[in-house]
Amino acid sequence: MRLTERYARILEWFQQNMPVAESELRYKDPYQLLVAVILSAQCTDKRVNMTTPALFERFPTPQRMAEATPEEIYPYIKSISYPNNKAKNLAGMARMLVSEFGGEVPSDLDQLQRLPGVGRKTANVIGIVVFNEAVMPVDTHVFRVSDRLGLTTGAKTPLQTEHQLTAHIPPELLPIAHHWLILHGRYVCQARRPKCDQCGLTPWCRYYGRKEK
Repeated sequence: MRLTERYARILEWFQQNMPVAESELRYKDPYQLLVAVILSAQCTDKRVNMTTPALFERFPTPQRMAEATPEEIYPYIKSISYPNNKAKNLAGMARMLVSEFGGEVPSDLDQLQRLPGVGRKTANVIGIVVFNEAVMPVDTHVFRVSDRLGLTTGAKTPLQTEHQLTAHIPPELLPIAHHWLILHGRYVCQARRPKCDQCGLTPWCRYYGRKEK
């Protein structure tokens, strides 16, 4: 199967079968999304959503969080993975957000990556969800599902996966395609036991095709 056909068929299937796909993180504004995405690193969205209500009640704005020490933030996120480092990152992020960006989350992806705790993936999530940028955040789900489906070939790093996906997915579909791949990986194409018998993408899936031979 030609790569262009594989992309076309898979994207068409998602458009028909998952017309609505969005982040499962709960947030009300760009600041809250930024905090939630920082907390979600190597942690489930479910756990983050259990944690953030009390955190946002205590620190409802970047200004309030900027006044806090990591030690003051820690009790609110102690059930999250790596709470000590994330508390330091949140405190530093909020201070920089206030001092350099007037308390507003910047739209420039390079500026976003200057914030403590914000790498390329986190910056791309903010860019794609808040600012509708034509980028592709690559987490473990996107990395795994893209490879299994055959949307990427030989990609060894998230950056290589990102470049291959953005080269073939139309820019206007990138925001929702990001969520398609994440949700498919989270609930169907799982790491240890992919649910191929429940998957509508098997006709075009490289992994399934190899398994059937």
